[in-house]
Amino acid sequence: MNKLYIGNLSENVSPTDLESLFKESKIPFTGQFLVKSGYAFVDCPDETWAMKAIDTLSGKVELHGKVIEVEHSVPKRQRSRKLQIRNIPPHLQWEVLDSLLAQYGTVENCEQVNTESETAVVNVTYANKEHARQGLEKLNGYQLENYSLKVTYIPDEMATPQAPSQQLQQQPQQQHPQGRRGFGQRGPARQGSPGAAARPKPQTEVPLRMLVPTQFVGAIIGKEGATIRNITKQTQSKIDIHRKENAGAAEKPITIHSTPEGCSAACKIIMEIMQKEAQDTKFTEEIPLKILAHNNFVGRLIGKEGRNLKKIEQDTDTKITISPLQDLTLYNPERTITVKGSIEPCAKAEEEIMKKIRESYENDIAAMNLQAHLIPGLNLNALGLFPSSSSGMPPPSVGVPSPTSSTSYPPFGQQPESETVHLFIPALAVGAIIGKQGQHIKQLSRFAGASIKIAPAEGPDAKLRMVIITGPPEAQFKAQGRIYGKLKEENFFGPKEEVKLETHIKVPSYAAGRVIGKGGKTVNELQNLTSAEVVVPRDQTPDENDEVVVKITGHFYASQLAQRKIQEILAQVRRQQQQQQKTVQSGQPQPRRK
Repeated sequence: MNKLYIGNLSENVSPTDLESLFKESKIPFTGQFLVKSGYAFVDCPDETWAMKAIDTLSGKVELHGKVIEVEHSVPKRQRSRKLQIRNIPPHLQWEVLDSLLAQYGTVENCEQVNTESETAVVNVTYANKEHARQGLEKLNGYQLENYSLKVTYIPDEMATPQAPSQQLQQQPQQQHPQGRRGFGQRGPARQGSPGAAARPKPQTEVPLRMLVPTQFVGAIIGKEGATIRNITKQTQSKIDIHRKENAGAAEKPITIHSTPEGCSAACKIIMEIMQKEAQDTKFTEEIPLKILAHNNFVGRLIGKEGRNLKKIEQDTDTKITISPLQDLTLYNPERTITVKGSIEPCAKAEEEIMKKIRESYENDIAAMNLQAHLIPGLNLNALGLFPSSSSGMPPPSVGVPSPTSSTSYPPFGQQPESETVHLFIPALAVGAIIGKQGQHIKQLSRFAGASIKIAPAEGPDAKLRMVIITGPPEAQFKAQGRIYGKLKEENFFGPKEEVKLETHIKVPSYAAGRVIGKGGKTVNELQNLTSAEVVVPRDQTPDENDEVVVKITGHFYASQLAQRKIQEILAQVRRQQQQQQKTVQSGQPQPRRK
């Protein structure tokens, strides 16, 4: 995406004019400007410079009496499902953007792009060409909080005609595009690029993200970069100092890519450099260690009633605070973890904090991989529930058994079966889920592709309300994930409390024994695998449909895994019944069950 289209040019514009303009704007280019009648093309060295050119020049610069437009050059055959949306209000919540995008079709992926502009930029992939066309028509020029959105096509490599064998080979990559929220500045290889299809990567790293006072950045870099080079060599790490982010801000982010030991060693050296610089410059204020962590991991870092955080504080003799949820925006999905103490205790605290974050990351990766395995084609990253690492999400097959005949895949071309799930939320949260005049629940239903209804309260003092969600597995994942997220955002659970909800699934009474297993073996395995509490009450009377309730309690990923495994068991039972019916109809003896 480094090739640019320059439009709305005067007939008098020459290649020399464009060269001068780019040089004055300090935007590098490669090769010659190809000038046609009213438009031109040019290549930038990379995508970052192409974005810089668009941000700096498009709609802002006049050349020979006309304001030029600059956008990505996209061949007609690649103007398919992918759009870039620019000039998004920086403080816009993801939920608002998602609901807006979903009005024009099914969004498969929405990935934030790192730019130097004050406003946000995202790349959006719609489910098909028509949805993308509607999105382009309706959203280009759309006024959002006094910002006018700019929407253009970006190349959709998957739209290029291919041989059937090539299409089959690339299909898994298409199903799992990279997520939109990353730890660092450098994103993973684009879909369709050589790097994306090359050799599999080793275990995904979790970089260490720090905030440092701007006045110490020069000391960390050193004269002609000598200090930073020495740190990277000494700790076998790669360090990015994002000096251009948040111009004029009092603090700058630093991303350290390495092993856990390498990250910790680099962090400690940086703290020592800052302390020495503070002494040399007579800087008297305390310089705490500030770690940036994605909000998805913070609840588990804190632990139930703050136990994990308290233990780290006690073990390391430090004081740790975490920035409030209200600080999160579209532009900033990270929380700031502030550690106060001397260098050695802070270094130990960093090790423990990052250990917890890495554990959470790995657990979620495993959960998501298994989720993708159980729902073929599920686009987990597009849901906004999980950040991708700067080194990219591992392929869904990592650490997951290969598909077997026991997995409940629908036949080719057949839609997954609809499911009904009862999710119980705090009664006080009903208004937040419904929204003003029902707007939020309508948007959520449209986004997820599910029917979502709030059941009447069981009584005036009921503390819980039942949300009835009906839809296929992916719709369930989206709808339930957003409800979990909304409850956390609206502070229905404390800042140090993880969102755990009770979910009910109805199963045929004859299948309840299969869910429980001999001596409770299956249900125990379910609980060990998913970390959710799974209960099949033994004293239940089947309802009018001869069904009983399975109760699942846990955080989002735990609950989702348990739901999918139970649905897999039910699918196995149904297949066996169908097979038995066929056998009976054909008059053949039934095989003896082992």
